[in-house]
Amino acid sequence: MSRKSDREGLSLGYRLGYRIRAIGMSIFGPAQLGEEDDPMRRLRREREAKVRAAREKREGRQ
Repeated sequence: MSRKSDREGLSLGYRLGYRIRAIGMSIFGPAQLGEEDDPMRRLRREREAKVRAAREKREGRQ
């Protein structure tokens, strides 16, 4: 995913909050978990879903 498409449709506030949460998880998160339980992967999946929803909403208007 390119840098532009990664932030496409996401507000500055959400992107800032995402970065803070990601940094917090990398510092204070659990040591080792399986792929399904990994909080960083969960954050990435959540963000990908938000980008996909924003893209679909924008394409639906055109």
